Amino acid sequence: MTNEDFMNALKQAGMTLTDAQLAQFEQYYELLVTTNASVNLTAITEKSEVYLKHFYDSLTVAFYEKNLQDGEHSLIDIGTGAGFPAIPLKIALPNLKITLVDALQKRVKFLQTVVDELKLSDVTIVHGRAEDIGQNPTFREQFDYATARAVARTSVLAEYTLPFVHIGGEFLVMKGAAAQQELADGQKALQTLGGKLRDEYAFELPNGDSRFIQIVDKVTKTLKKYPRQAGTPSKKPIA
Repeated sequence: MTNEDFMNALKQAGMTLTDAQLAQFEQYYELLVTTNASVNLTAITEKSEVYLKHFYDSLTVAFYEKNLQDGEHSLIDIGTGAGFPAIPLKIALPNLKITLVDALQKRVKFLQTVVDELKLSDVTIVHGRAEDIGQNPTFREQFDYATARAVARTSVLAEYTLPFVHIGGEFLVMKGAAAQQELADGQKALQTLGGKLRDEYAFELPNGDSRFIQIVDKVTKTLKKYPRQAGTPSKKPIA
């Protein structure tokens, strides 16, 4: 995906970027590949692939949850890694207030460099595990949206994310071809943690890769015992 392809694909989805925003994406790419030489951030480094599979793919969630494009909503990105999807969303939607959570200090350092170099505002970076931070009153049930990308299957991901979302907010599930099976397997977890599926959208990336966006409403408060202690959600998913 060239820069022009990137712009055209976004326009077709109803999203337009300024020259300044496109320059930020370019700067982000350069920081990513430079840092990746010494810190393992991504296996995808070829420019067209980064623009397609990281930048464009990250923005697809805003095509289907259009409220992200309006107002000053808060979004927490769990296990953000190199910043996907939250940093592309922040570049494209400057009014979005984002919190980035990652357990690896080297990635946190990279994220801070990106935020500083791109001069992004209203960005909070938190070093730690979702299971621990989800019990912190500063973050618990404080967000309009929570999401994560390529972190865990839905039954586990729900426990990492839903404790951060206030009632009336949403857990935005971004998945590939296994989305519907993971959703079926994760129904008990969603219900237990206060979530209820509202919408599901199936689509393809420009290269034909299958993608799903599932929007889960937070309808009741999450019981205090969730998230359980670090490591437990992945070892013993709610079922």
